[in-house]
Amino acid sequence: MKQYFNLFDLSQKVDYKIEILSGLTVALALIPEAVAFSLIAGLSPLTGLYAAFSMGLITSIFGGRPGMISGATGAVAVVIVALAKSHGVEYVFAAVILAGLIQTLFGVFRLGKFIRLVPHPVMFGFVNGLAIVIFMSQLDQFKVADASGILHWLSGIPLMVMLGLVLLTMLIIWGLPKITKAIPSSLAAILVVSAIAIGFGIDTKTVGDTASIQGGFPPFHIPDIPFNLETLQIIFPYALIVAGVGLIESLLTLTLIDEITETRGRGNKEAVAQGVANFVTGLFSGMGGCAMIGQSLINISSGARARLSGIVASVMLLVFIIFGASLIEQLPMAALTGLMIMVAIGTFEWASLRTFNKMPKSDIFVMVLVTLVTVFLHNLALAVIIGVIISALVFAWENAKRIRARKRIDENGVKYYEIYGPLFFGSIGVFNEKFDVLNDPDEVVIDFSESKIVDMSGIEAVNKITERYNKVGKKLHLKHLSKDCRTLLHNANEIIEVNIVEDPTYKVIFD
Repeated sequence: MKQYFNLFDLSQKVDYKIEILSGLTVALALIPEAVAFSLIAGLSPLTGLYAAFSMGLITSIFGGRPGMISGATGAVAVVIVALAKSHGVEYVFAAVILAGLIQTLFGVFRLGKFIRLVPHPVMFGFVNGLAIVIFMSQLDQFKVADASGILHWLSGIPLMVMLGLVLLTMLIIWGLPKITKAIPSSLAAILVVSAIAIGFGIDTKTVGDTASIQGGFPPFHIPDIPFNLETLQIIFPYALIVAGVGLIESLLTLTLIDEITETRGRGNKEAVAQGVANFVTGLFSGMGGCAMIGQSLINISSGARARLSGIVASVMLLVFIIFGASLIEQLPMAALTGLMIMVAIGTFEWASLRTFNKMPKSDIFVMVLVTLVTVFLHNLALAVIIGVIISALVFAWENAKRIRARKRIDENGVKYYEIYGPLFFGSIGVFNEKFDVLNDPDEVVIDFSESKIVDMSGIEAVNKITERYNKVGKKLHLKHLSKDCRTLLHNANEIIEVNIVEDPTYKVIFD
């Protein structure tokens, strides 16, 4: 019980009031986002709300990061929108189920550790880009559609009212914690601004103006699709991308919350929970989803640290859908807009701006590029993958320049090349330039005590240099090869003929 239900872990101090109030705040903030993301995907608002409920509940109970909130997300919405338009909602449900299976296998095989390969500049770029996306998405609340459906900026009194309510919300969220922390400032801001708007009959945009959230319990529904190979070929690419996007966003959000709370979540357990949640969501008429960095930060900033807040948020969201839709639809969008703008401000890594003159130029480039890809393409997975690839190439380039060769000739006239640095695809050019085959003596030793053959390109480089010495009638010996290098050379014998000359004096020597 202790491993899965930290809510009942007596060694963990849980502030039940904060957890419940924070969960209520998150539930209110989930509604407009879930509705917006479902509309982006071309689906009904209830598919997003159902996904927010089932994703949030399952991951809150079984996930690897207490306090993290999952639900319907824009990252998933932009992936499935093409499938929804081309084949309909039934194929979307099937793709979400398959994505859940993929994510579950990812966690079962303990592949969550690969999140460690994401460099810090990529994390900065990811977080900053997401903060900008969250902020920009709120600008639509300052627009109104005309008779033809085209959006125009508000002006005059409506604009002043909207700005005033948004700024009041932000002021309460910023200032209330300086006075008291008895109630989450986000919840207090929503309640106060809503009371003002409703009490004084202020004419402003409400949740109900966006879409109706009235519904029942998520219905169990097996996707109505042909179960054959052709269907699998249609949904598999989408399922794979949804699984990848969901895992990347969830594990990066987990890492970010780890840093904020100075605790450590469990990536593999979270991957399994995300997979199970998506599998169940697809069976209960939901659009799928993953961890939500904005809602998670609302929850954490409100003081929540246990699983209870996520459970309360999910359950209350369902209560709103079934029983409280008419009341929730009266909430002014200005209050929720102000809340999300404060989330964006809190999400942005302002400290990263101070690194521009202190960090390597390559790191700055990666950070800015990831931010731009996130902002303009809204594809978090692509942004992170691009950042990791560029960082890896920069790392390979820097290591390629580090290979060195110290040369000496002993009293017997044998020339030694003492190699420093890794021998891999990026460094073989520099490695080959170190040798003077024609002018070297008849016996040459390459000492690898400070080096290592890393890949097939390194093996081929060793093969070529031995061939060059062999052609001019000179003997070449390899010295101090590590055990894994010897294994690599041995395994390559069937593919590449590794030409190593040995004699009684200079055999391959191992430390």
